[in-house]
Amino acid sequence: MSTRARIRVVIVDDHAVVRQGVASLLEGEEDIEVVAEGGSAGEALALCRKHEPDVMLLDLRLPDGSGVDVIRTLLAEQPERRIVVLSTYDGDEDIFRALEAGARSYLLKNMSYQQILDALRAAHAGERRLPREIARRMSERPPARSLSSRELEVLRLVAQGESNKAIASALGLTEGTVKTHVAHILTKLAVDDRTAAVTVALQRGIIKI
Repeated sequence: MSTRARIRVVIVDDHAVVRQGVASLLEGEEDIEVVAEGGSAGEALALCRKHEPDVMLLDLRLPDGSGVDVIRTLLAEQPERRIVVLSTYDGDEDIFRALEAGARSYLLKNMSYQQILDALRAAHAGERRLPREIARRMSERPPARSLSSRELEVLRLVAQGESNKAIASALGLTEGTVKTHVAHILTKLAVDDRTAAVTVALQRGIIKI
């Protein structure tokens, strides 16, 4: 067995079966040691601060918060921390937000075990490595035209099938203001109607329902 230091990994995923399955696979590698597992954003923060792993393998969908917020918090404390995302979210907005926050790699849960290993080892070596399909997705991503927080509120209600009048009532706006927000949303998403806006927003991970 190799005498070199093992890569110390913390795994955070809200599904115990996924978490334990990945841990079991990683423990079979001579150069990797799983030092802790967690299932929430709070546990992710606590475990990282306690164990200071070489790499954290982190899900984005956690019951008490966003994995992106976890990344931002941990890297604000110590920028040299290395975090690899393992998620079911494949929208380009999800990927972009995680990478923008500082994740070293972004993996989907249907990717191969070897891709997980490659990403963990690359992160430990201080590298940023994206699987080919994720890199292609980012290269094809349209130029960012971010929706404002109010536009996101309006878009979520549009996705729920609400009329402009209902949206205005829910948000305390005039119907004319809602129409203006909808027009801005269509322009920013480069679509022609409300249905297309919702479709694009869901595909890109801008909103979730």
